[in-house]
Amino acid sequence: MTGTRVEAAYLRALAAFKTPTLDLLHGRYAPFVVSALSVMFSADRPTVAVADAHVEVGEMLDRLRADGYEDDRRRLPAASGREVCRYWVRVGWLGQQIDGETEVYRLTAHAVRALEIADLTGGGSRVSNSRVRTLLEAVERLAGDADDDPARRLKRLKAERDALDARIAALENGPADPVPDDELLEEAENVLLLSRGLPADFTRVAESIKAMQRDVIRDLRRDERPTGEVLREYLLRGQQVLQSTREGQAFAGALRLIGDPERIDALTEQLHGLLSRPFAELLDATQRTELDMIGRRMELGVQEVLTAQRRASHVIAGQVRTHDPARDRQVDELLRDAIAGLQAWTQTRTPETPVDPLRRLPVAHIGHLRQSLGDIRPPGSPAALSSQGQDVEFQGDDTRAWGGPHYAELEAYVAGLGDTFDLGEAFEGAADITRRPVDLLGLLEIAHRGALESGDGVSIVETVRPDGSARRFAFEAVTAHARKDSE
Repeated sequence: MTGTRVEAAYLRALAAFKTPTLDLLHGRYAPFVVSALSVMFSADRPTVAVADAHVEVGEMLDRLRADGYEDDRRRLPAASGREVCRYWVRVGWLGQQIDGETEVYRLTAHAVRALEIADLTGGGSRVSNSRVRTLLEAVERLAGDADDDPARRLKRLKAERDALDARIAALENGPADPVPDDELLEEAENVLLLSRGLPADFTRVAESIKAMQRDVIRDLRRDERPTGEVLREYLLRGQQVLQSTREGQAFAGALRLIGDPERIDALTEQLHGLLSRPFAELLDATQRTELDMIGRRMELGVQEVLTAQRRASHVIAGQVRTHDPARDRQVDELLRDAIAGLQAWTQTRTPETPVDPLRRLPVAHIGHLRQSLGDIRPPGSPAALSSQGQDVEFQGDDTRAWGGPHYAELEAYVAGLGDTFDLGEAFEGAADITRRPVDLLGLLEIAHRGALESGDGVSIVETVRPDGSARRFAFEAVTAHARKDSE
């Protein structure tokens, strides 16, 4: 054995033990992590709301501590459910995403693989007739597909046809011997073993699509190439995101087999039929449930990948439409200036130095901007409005009735009320022509020219609209003081 091979194997082992999968299985709290994830997530519950996950993990910790595992500090984390879940997200065991309007957790491919290795279902891998036959048939099919000799391929196909003819003839001559339950049980366990790898495969494809999306966005923001070239390339990748990764290409091939709804329905019917057979009683409850959920697991896996594909295409297309290199450079410069300023500030300050919070952003006070460069005269203010102006003239009585307040009549009426009067009582005593809802506002405006005092009670007045309908208004009692002429 050469030193190069030993070194290469050692480097591969180091890289493998740095992956989140083995880190989960060899971590300090590995038994709790595996058990908690296996309880929270299942085939019919691929996602868990973030708030629910925090509560469930906290309840699991409290239950285990109450059962006597509190002193086992090396096995149970001392943090809350929220802190534990956040840590699992940071190390790559849980992924966060938005499902509709809810933020949810989803197992990553590394976590799914770790749960498969832990195998809490009790159906451990073992050599069986079914598994060996599956392997041999797969190797034989691979060799046949790779053979480029037409004569050998034709000979193999004829042999398969002869075998099928022999089986058909045997069934036509009489009933066939039933397959023993032990062999059917082995076949069912082999099916379960194959199905357990599906969630990790689907999740791995979805994560590869998300990784490709991040790479596309990062390369697009760098602005190292002409905008037209970036648009053409990444719009194409956004439309054909599945063909841009090796996992996506493999999934696209598998989707042609399982993407037909009729095939999924046929698979579900076959599984229900198997569960009604006598040999299914030899399976435990967990295995029967897992066998029944194979079809559902495939549907959820396909939906997860297609959702990731649609989201990636939407994000890439949105980034392309809103891409502005000048704005991105300005944001980068602002962030660098802020970081530099913070570093300079920390060099002259200690952690105990109080910091005055910025309660509001500064506002730029801009005066009058000159509108014409040829006008050298300073800007002037408009002339004051005359307080003795004439009332507005209307074309008809009906138009005036539905117009604004009768200021002239109201001012004359207020002048005769004395120095102090109650606004509600004054309005009730006004003439019918000045008791419209809009005249109430006009009376309040005229009274506001002097001093107003709020009372403790509530004034209720009845107004009359021009069409004769009445409207009642309630407001805080107000006492008005007439304005002095000297003021």
